Amino acid sequence: MVSGNLFHCRRHSWPPEEYISRATLQLFDLDDSAPPEHAWRRRLNSHANILKEFSVTFREAIKMARLGIRLWSYIREEASHGRKAPIDPFTRESCKPSASQGVPLGGMGSGSISRGFRGEFRQWQIIPGICEASPVMANQFSIFISREGSNKRYASVLAPGQHEGLGRYDGNGISSWGWNLSGQHSTYHALFPRAWTIYDGEPDPDLKREQSSDSSFVYTLVNTGRERAKVSLLFTWANSIGGVSHLSGDHVNEPFVGEDGVSGVLLHHKTAKGNPPVTFAVAACETQNVNVTVLPTFGLSEGSFRTAKDMWSTMVEDGQFDRENFVVGPSTPSSAGKAICAAVSASAWVEPHGKCTIAFGLAWSSPKVKFTKGSSYHRRYTKFYGTSEGAALNLVHDALKNYRRWEEDIDKWQAPILKDERLPEWYKFTLFNELYFLAAAGTVWIDSPLPDEKMRSYPRTATQVEMEKVTISEGAGDFQGGTAGPYSALPGPNDSDGSEEEDALNSLPNTPFLDQHNCEDDVGRFLYLEGVEYIMWCTYDVHFYASFALLLLFPKIELSIQRDFAKAVLSEDGRKVKFLADGSSGIRKVRGAVPHDLGTHDPWHEMNAYNIHDTSRWKDLNPKFVLQVYRDFSATGDLAFGVDVWPSVRAAMEYMEQFDRDEDGLIENDGFPDQTYDAWTVHGVSAYCGCLWLAALQAAAAMAVQLGDQDFAEWCKATFIRAKKAFEEKLWNGSYFNYDSGTSSNSKSIQADQLAGQWYTASSGLPPLFEDCKIRSTLQKIYDFNVMKVRGGRMGAVNGMHPDGRVDETCMQSREIWTGVTYGVAATMILAGMEEQAFVTALGIFTAGWSEEGYGYWFQTPEGWTIDGHFRSLIYMRPLSIWGMQYALSLPRAIMDAPRINIMDRINAAPVTMRIPRNERGIRRVTPETGCCQKSSLLTYLLFFSFVII
Repeated sequence: MVSGNLFHCRRHSWPPEEYISRATLQLFDLDDSAPPEHAWRRRLNSHANILKEFSVTFREAIKMARLGIRLWSYIREEASHGRKAPIDPFTRESCKPSASQGVPLGGMGSGSISRGFRGEFRQWQIIPGICEASPVMANQFSIFISREGSNKRYASVLAPGQHEGLGRYDGNGISSWGWNLSGQHSTYHALFPRAWTIYDGEPDPDLKREQSSDSSFVYTLVNTGRERAKVSLLFTWANSIGGVSHLSGDHVNEPFVGEDGVSGVLLHHKTAKGNPPVTFAVAACETQNVNVTVLPTFGLSEGSFRTAKDMWSTMVEDGQFDRENFVVGPSTPSSAGKAICAAVSASAWVEPHGKCTIAFGLAWSSPKVKFTKGSSYHRRYTKFYGTSEGAALNLVHDALKNYRRWEEDIDKWQAPILKDERLPEWYKFTLFNELYFLAAAGTVWIDSPLPDEKMRSYPRTATQVEMEKVTISEGAGDFQGGTAGPYSALPGPNDSDGSEEEDALNSLPNTPFLDQHNCEDDVGRFLYLEGVEYIMWCTYDVHFYASFALLLLFPKIELSIQRDFAKAVLSEDGRKVKFLADGSSGIRKVRGAVPHDLGTHDPWHEMNAYNIHDTSRWKDLNPKFVLQVYRDFSATGDLAFGVDVWPSVRAAMEYMEQFDRDEDGLIENDGFPDQTYDAWTVHGVSAYCGCLWLAALQAAAAMAVQLGDQDFAEWCKATFIRAKKAFEEKLWNGSYFNYDSGTSSNSKSIQADQLAGQWYTASSGLPPLFEDCKIRSTLQKIYDFNVMKVRGGRMGAVNGMHPDGRVDETCMQSREIWTGVTYGVAATMILAGMEEQAFVTALGIFTAGWSEEGYGYWFQTPEGWTIDGHFRSLIYMRPLSIWGMQYALSLPRAIMDAPRINIMDRINAAPVTMRIPRNERGIRRVTPETGCCQKSSLLTYLLFFSFVII
């Protein structure tokens, strides 16, 4: 769908030769080790400025004062139970965020460590939900060079300048090392999941080095001098998981010699507060030309058996350690307050004008993931590597022996996009680099539970118990005795400590409904955080934007998440919750309502960790569920998925009918921020939620037709016709849709996200919601005002803009530029044939966030920033929506090849007076006080399948 007229957008280009001499590039090109043509680049001596965080205005502070007091009280209450509140704007990290991030290390679901572009290891997220931002400065690569027949010697840490944190150590610590690299002639190149660092003659002018990293750290050494050079590379690692964990004591280091020349040190870390232990494996690969030695243990302060200063002196003098160190066995457990580290050295002779490769590996294993309220699970990789401490050794071995093949696979995956000459260069590498979030933000990937594991519930009132009995009884015949009623859980944990809220364990019937262990392509269960500052798993209103990345790259994981939410729709949790915005109370999860998130401290079992508003009254969650399900259904063509989730789709639609106050088919907002913009109040009909509802009606109708539910399809069409008429009458003003139908000062504002429903409609191959002229007029208005009137289009799309060209300052969110929303708007423009405006719009996010002239948000893209560049919520989920642009550029074949027939024309509209057809598992009105839970009939599905088989 990209036309050839995008060549003029190919600015912000950084050819490698602008950073590295052509002669040096040619040295590495010979064996394909050079950095790619398209990559994000920085010199190592670039300044890493401190980032500026947003602040609320005085008016906003007054307006939110009561919320702030309640939130402060809630945070203190959670802390008294040893828990961290999911949202805590009052606590700040001691390490101020800076423009220093680079490609993170780690895999999905196994924890992550970010690595700054200057070489420091920081942003530790080994334990789910806990992020330690400060770098561990003992973790470094260093180089030692001596030349045969010459007095030339060089020794330096491969990180430029005096880094933060060095002053904390005494003269026997890492401050005694040689921090001699200037970084002036060294450059960093990033194309996620890989990164390259070129040291062009630093510190030895006659030695060129390249380090490439993804699963391993591979150094290519080129000797351009006349003398033979002995080069020793050193990898040091602290027994730490970030923060002050290295001081907690009882940590043990153990040398090992593995298979295929892989040898190094295992660092067994005993975590605090009962968290599962972690084992690191730091290793190098010994070859005919490379000699590997280790120092299993050294300390960072005086009094250690061997200090960091002693270790450095040994390397300067000898370039290696004693071979006998491999047989010393495990170290004595460390004392509290004392840190222990390990070192692995790899040495080689490099002939004049010769070349040598040295590979290091880093892996870690923490087989069990444990949540604060006691539930624990085995991580997904244990299915293949087991649960013993030896898994770290096997992981690092596989990384060192297979990295070349993995790199080839990555190249093949990225090549079609990188070679597409129609695309701007900045877009190509930013598309891949935004995927950093899937590693750095915090993910959990567990294996599916066994079919016979117990489901869990919580203490209930007598009324709730009776309600559950009815639900189970009525649903018993539907799915072989299963229950999708109140308190039904999703994955069963491996074990539970049993807190005060979890004393009652009930042996409820197991349900195969949506259980992935019945599927041959089971991928387990997957969680990812909204962000490092908003600690909620799979926040659904944000996943709406980010999910395009998962659908395109990991479609089975995407379907797994949708199945989890589908099951959650049909569950209820009657425990009382206080909502902080107004102080009211309600129940945690209402049947029929899509949860805001899958939880924080006990995901899958205690959903809706978000408690600022009662999200059962939000107007965007249910339509977003229906739209995501239909998009995934249409893109994958997975009929079994569609059949499985259909009862939940109906329930979600039926639940929303209660918000149609005037029975015009259109839902109304309730005068509070009842959608993803949770500080931006909406009155009456809103462009954002109303458009989502229209799109959901059409998607539900299309899905109903494909699954044979004709009655429901007819109701959806009839409602859609009435709702669309009301929507346009109340909001269309001739050039765009007003923010809402109220009479407030911002009711006529131009909302950047007003066509979110149309975005999904077009992405799913459905007919447009409105006439093309209205869609293009609205998008052009957004482009002219929300994009181009803010710093000439160099910031992205501001959320709200008055029609007179003033930024809407109704609240902090209306005046913010949301990165993920901007990418979503750009995707909508592409689908509407406005490619030029789309790439200019998205370029604003790149310019402000990723370019050298921007604010420094690379590899930590925030939720948004103000027009002066102050950020809110770094490392945030929503910017993954850049993959919505790629989805729009290359719609799946299942959608592109679908018959060009308007699905709505195939449906007979039901009479206007017809109420929603009663699906026996459906829900019409469900509030905290009432429930409607009826049986689901499979007759329609069985007839449909009979037709297919015939």
